[in-house]
Formats: sequence, structure tokens, C-alpha cells
Amino acid sequence: MFANERGGILITAQVEERAREIEESRRPLRCVTFIRDDFKIEDAKEVIGEAYKSEENTKTLILGAKSFTVPAQNALLKILEEPPRNIVFILLAPNKSTFLPTVRSRLSLTQEHHQLIHEALPVSLKNLDLSGLFAFVKEHERFKKHEAKGLIEQLMYQAIHVEKLSLTTLQLEGFEKALRLIELNSRFQSVLVMVLMNFLKEVKRGR
Repeated sequence: MFANERGGILITAQVEERAREIEESRRPLRCVTFIRDDFKIEDAKEVIGEAYKSEENTKTLILGAKSFTVPAQNALLKILEEPPRNIVFILLAPNKSTFLPTVRSRLSLTQEHHQLIHEALPVSLKNLDLSGLFAFVKEHERFKKHEAKGLIEQLMYQAIHVEKLSLTTLQLEGFEKALRLIELNSRFQSVLVMVLMNFLKEVKRGR
């Protein structure tokens, strides 16, 4: 199911069913499952407490929810990056956009059924200049909220999978902040400029 035995993220419409299947597949090793409608900060604290209970054998922590709040994901970041000995994390959710870019950068991601195919965007993040930045922003400044979130996802996909850039922490956090600002109904033109400026600066430093 995952690229390695350390677990990962599974995007599925059948969260509870997949959690049960994972439990069965890992027997006789222990699994502790946390299924919620909305995974909140108190749930994250419960998971962290369970993760630090010492285990002689591998223990899998399964976290499944329709949505994961930003505070909950931020609370889990450190332990996902450096899990305690013999602890494996598996996160389940219906949509990839549920997870912050910083969470996705720490775990392998598997998506059931047909993965979304992103069309190539008319911008090169690797070679971005000011004229290209402003032309791209002008073309997309009037996007609605769902379109805006989709475009940010496309930009991240293009950076990682198409242009194969090694993203800096600043660039990853820029994508994450953009998705939060869009949810708060911030002006998309400003959000898009913020994301793209991180790549413009990177080009200038490389020259």
C-alpha cells in the first residue's frame, strides 16, 4: 500500500474501511486507530501521548478523518518527522488538499482510484522573472476560492513533480500559508504574488 514500511498518507473515500483493513493486515502487531470526523488539536495530543508509550514491537497509529485542522497538523509535524522507535504513522483522508504541504513532505502519499492529472501551467518556476510573475498573476487574479486552492495545488505539483525542484522550507511554508489565506477569503492576487515571490528570490540568489 505504501512505498515503505514507515507508513504514509492514504487518500481514500473509505476511511473507516481502509483503517480496518490496515489493522487486519498488520496482525499480530498492534494498531491503535483514531477515527474522527474532524481531527482536532486534542486528538493530536492523544496521538502524541500514545506514540511515546514504549513498545518492543512495531506499533501502527492510524489517524483517519474527513478533515484535519491546521493546529492538529502543526502539532503532529515534529513526531511525524522523527517518530519514536517502533512507531509507524498512517494518515487517512478523502482529499489530498486536507493535508498541509509540510505534512505531505514528511510522508509518502498514495491515492486510490484516479489521481488528479494537472495540466502544465504557463509559467516556469525554475526560471521565473518579474514579467512572467505579473503576467501569470494578472491571468489568474479573479479566481474563486475553489479555483484558487486548485491553482496553488497545481503550482506545488508543478514545482515538485514537473520541474523537480528541491523546495526550501520557505517555499513549502508559502504554499501552506497560501491555502490558509484562501480559506480566510484573502485577496487571491496578493496570495499568488506571495507564493511566486519565493521562487523569484530563489532564482536571483542562484545567479
